[in-house]
Formats: sequence, structure tokens, C-alpha cells
Amino acid sequence: MAFDLNLHVYRLLQNEPFYAAISRRVNKSSSTAIPTAGVRINKETQQFEMLYNPQFFEGLSDDEKGAVLLHEFDHLVYDHVTGRLPAEGMTKLWNIATDLAINSHLPNIPKIACVPGVGPFAHLEKGKSAEYYFEELKKQQQENKDKSDKSDKGDKGDSSDGSGEPSDGLPDTFDDHSGWSEQSDDIDNTANEIAKERLKEAIKGAAEEASKSNNWGSISAEQRKRILDSLQTSVDWRKMLRYFVKVSQRCDKSSTVRRINKRFPRIHAGKKVNRVAKIAISIDQSGSVSDTMLALFFSELNNLASIATFTVIPFDTVVDDKLVYEWKKGKKHAWERVMCGGTDFNAPTKWVNKSGEFDGHIVLTDMCAPKPVSSLVPRMWMTDKENARNPYFKTSEIIVAVGK
Repeated sequence: MAFDLNLHVYRLLQNEPFYAAISRRVNKSSSTAIPTAGVRINKETQQFEMLYNPQFFEGLSDDEKGAVLLHEFDHLVYDHVTGRLPAEGMTKLWNIATDLAINSHLPNIPKIACVPGVGPFAHLEKGKSAEYYFEELKKQQQENKDKSDKSDKGDKGDSSDGSGEPSDGLPDTFDDHSGWSEQSDDIDNTANEIAKERLKEAIKGAAEEASKSNNWGSISAEQRKRILDSLQTSVDWRKMLRYFVKVSQRCDKSSTVRRINKRFPRIHAGKKVNRVAKIAISIDQSGSVSDTMLALFFSELNNLASIATFTVIPFDTVVDDKLVYEWKKGKKHAWERVMCGGTDFNAPTKWVNKSGEFDGHIVLTDMCAPKPVSSLVPRMWMTDKENARNPYFKTSEIIVAVGK
């Protein structure tokens, strides 16, 4: 029977409450496509996941298995997967630098790993940042190149290792870093932003659990400060809004004689695909939703109206059908407040669910009301920064802070 990491995680992390809390929020799947282990963003779910090779894990001691888990989670905690890339982008040296920074405080990491003070990294001291190690490795690489140039004296042979980087005798990282920089367009970039925001919520939850129990395991005070500081970052809400609208697009197909049917040419008419998105926009009308947030939100909707049609649903404790209107593609609207009163998220959610015609539901609100019933379509919450950090209710749905 193949090794199933999920069956052993609790035992391996029982002395690491912070990492155990992270682990509960990260899906782990076995794969023989990678030699050891690795973390990446799943583009379909916009979530981080960990892949591991069961054969690799079977050959490790329990202490080594635990260290590998901490290593992979640290790549997430310290934003190595989606951010902190140097100007040169994703390179072998940056991969090694991130591993050196992590492995400084993991005494049980497998011997194949890159560790400061060991082997080719004997000259590097422990406890430094990935950026520090990256600069030191670049200096070492340049020194080696200069020595090679002097000794070769005109030898024009290829000194590359095939990756476009000079061959420097440095080992590869023991874990898999592929997929870290797969950002081909705005959609991919924003998917990374969504995954990053979800991860931040996971880290925040893990930090709260560790703080309440006053037990961070092997996390040092300095590491703890870095982790808590990292939770203050925010995503670009405009990109998030645009991404949500684009991925909600559906295909409406219609027949047209002007397009050749590839399967039955000249026999059946071809199909014309119109990509449209029908998005419900519920606007909380309570007085606690600021005019500034309404103005910013409507300004961006005016831009997005070039790619989608919206149905605007003002609400407080109810939805008044007479106030609901369609924001047609290409049109512009000024923001306005047309109701006043309390807030009940069930009102717009049930209205959208009952209609059955929407691809997505965006709610602009201050989040100050009880959790509503489930939405039958993807739902995203947009609010101010304070309520994005401390929402009234817990949800796995996306919450984005609107700001300048």
C-alpha cells in the first residue's frame, strides 16, 4: 500500500501547532510526477496545494518527514511561491536561496537539501533571508566565472548547464519548485492574487490559534514577527473584481451559416460563440457603508461594463424589485443610495438564487450582519479594509477590501 501522508500528518506535527493549523488548510496529494515534494497554486481552485512523492516519504525517518512538511509550508508562509521574486525572475539561484533561508532552522531536513554552512554552502552563515543568500550566491557565481575566464584564456566552449545560467557546481533544490512563476496573463496573475489572499487568511487563522494557546512550537520570536507582519499586505481589489467577472463568463452558442462547421462542413451550420457574463451586484444600502466605498466601486464597474452586463440589486433588509435595474454593457452609471435601514444578506442571496439566471454574485457591504444562506452561484464579498480583516461571520468565500 502506497504511503498516504494525510494519515501521518497529525503525528508528525503534534509539537508544531502553528504548522499543524496551516496543514489543515492545505490540500495534500500524492504524485509520482515529482521526485520529492513541492507546493504550488492550483489554477482551477485558486488554492495552494502540496504534492508529495509517496516513495520519497517512505524512505525518510519521522523527523525528516516532519522537517519536509515544515519546509514546504514555509515556502507558503514566506511568500516564495507568488511573491518576493528578484528582478531576474525565477532562477536556479533564487530557488536555492529560498531553500537556504528555510533550512537554516530545520535541523532534521534530509541531507540532500541545501543548508547554510554545509557542503558548497559552507561559507554561508545561517539565519539570513532568501534575498541575502541570493546576493551571496550571485557573488559566488561571478567569482567562479571570473576564475574560469582567466584559466580558459580564450576557450569558447559552452559553460552553461543548459538552463541559460552558468554552470557553477551548485546542487538543485531537493523539492520541486515548478509552477511558481507560471503567470502567462492577467487571469493567471489575478488567480495568484486570490490564492495569496486565501493563504493569508489561512496563516492568520493559524497565527490566532497559536497565539491563543501561547504555543508556536519551533517558531522563533523573530520568525513570529515576520509572519505577523506579512499578514498586513493586501491584494489589488480592482484586479480581483475584474478576474471574478471574467471567469464567470459563460458561452452562448448560436448557429450561423457564415461559420464553417468543422465536423460537418457544408452540411450543418457552424456555431458562433458569444462569451458573456451575467453578474448580480448587490449593494448594501445601510448607512454604515461609506459614500467613498460606493463611489470607488461604481467607478470600477463603469470600466467593467465594457465586458459584461450587470444587474444591480439595492438591498437593506429586503430587496425592492422596483429599484433593481440592469446595467447594460457599455453604459455608465453614477453611484446613488436609494434605500436606508438595516442589513440582511439573505434578501439578495435568495433573490439571486430564485432568479436562476446569474453566473456570479458580488456583494458590496460592510459585512455587519449574520451569515446568509448558501449561494447557488459563486459569490464574492467586497468591503472596507477593517471589515475584511475582521468580518462579522466566517466564510470560505472570497472577501476583498476596497480602497484607493
